[in-house]
Amino acid sequence: MHDIKAIRDNPEAFDLVWSAKGRSGAAAEAVKLDAQLRAAQTALQEAQAKRNESSKLIGQAKAKKDEAEAARLMAEVESLKTIMTTASEEEHLVGAKLKDLLSSLPNIPAPDVPHGEDEAGNVEERRWGDASKLPAGRLNAPKDHVDLGAALGGMDFEAAARMSGARFVVLKKEIARLERAIGQFMLDLQTVEHGYIEVSPPLLVKSDALYGTGQLPKFAEDLFHTEDDRWLIPTAEVSLTNIVREQITAEEELPLRLTALTPSFRAEAGSAGRDTRGMIRQHQFYKVELVSITTPDQSDAEHQRMVECAEAVLKKLELPFRTMLLCTGDMGFGARKTYDLEVWLPSQGMYREISSCSNCGDFQARRMDARYRKTGEKGGHFVHTLNGSGLAVGRTLVAVLENYQDEAGRIHIPAALQPYMGGVTHIGGAA
Repeated sequence: MHDIKAIRDNPEAFDLVWSAKGRSGAAAEAVKLDAQLRAAQTALQEAQAKRNESSKLIGQAKAKKDEAEAARLMAEVESLKTIMTTASEEEHLVGAKLKDLLSSLPNIPAPDVPHGEDEAGNVEERRWGDASKLPAGRLNAPKDHVDLGAALGGMDFEAAARMSGARFVVLKKEIARLERAIGQFMLDLQTVEHGYIEVSPPLLVKSDALYGTGQLPKFAEDLFHTEDDRWLIPTAEVSLTNIVREQITAEEELPLRLTALTPSFRAEAGSAGRDTRGMIRQHQFYKVELVSITTPDQSDAEHQRMVECAEAVLKKLELPFRTMLLCTGDMGFGARKTYDLEVWLPSQGMYREISSCSNCGDFQARRMDARYRKTGEKGGHFVHTLNGSGLAVGRTLVAVLENYQDEAGRIHIPAALQPYMGGVTHIGGAA
């Protein structure tokens, strides 16, 4: 959601951004609707004030037994009621139109976000690790995770398809345990070492929650909707961020850092034909989510910290990755600045996204009415919200399988995960 006063004060700046997103003229339309809304509100307030004054005069006229004046004033009150009804209806209609328009418009990028139309305009910030060599030894033809999982008897897409359809998987044996180990390792790292508060949130939420974080109304087709008007969360960002909706948080409690390991559910309506093989793009997957609630002056530093917390997972797992600053054309709807972490997948010979860390500014806070109060002040100010993956568990499993395979088809367990695997050092062969 956007501050209509900011749009009113500088519509050209907003239109410059929105025109690049195919929404040319949206700022002018917002300003026009805002003027109509304020005119209706003024008309309503003036009519209410005049009615109240006339109502007082009716009593005075009757006290003086001036029935003619009383009758005139009562007729005036009736006409003012009609004006008030019309103005109230106009206020409601135009207000709804303005809200719908503002709700449909993406966030404004931060000044230092590079301009670009798509992922080709993203900027590489840094790389870590040697993508030319696998930890278990260089292979001429590394297998992908699907073949590795099938050979180990721990990955069954056919069974999943029989019960659930495409884009699901059944994990078994050591691979199922490895997935669980990865999630627990990530959660422990973010809580114990990085100070995030662990949360076990609802997986089903109401429409207002998804509206607050920006998934509704724009991305409804990408979500799973129940018959009782609840939605399965596409990410724990929704549940964690909405903890502060319609609340005023004391400034000294910020930044508030929250994390959760939950399933995520995505219809993937817009990804037909993309990543149909394997676990890269599924309807259901586990993810460790990171959410920070901050004051405006904290959010830039918090964003950098969040990216480092996500990078720490890949470093401890010794998985090669690169950090990308997304350009204006590749950022999500609610973000003002986003960094993607991309992990190396040997079978594809390329880096693939495994985490996206975004600073949303006050965009979500305005939709949720989430505020903070400065010490000694009565009023509230909108918080800034940030979210990121720390990390997607399924894609991390894929990266571990592919990067830690050896010539014999065994999977070496990264040292950081071995305590979570009962000391097991390999899958698929003797230690």
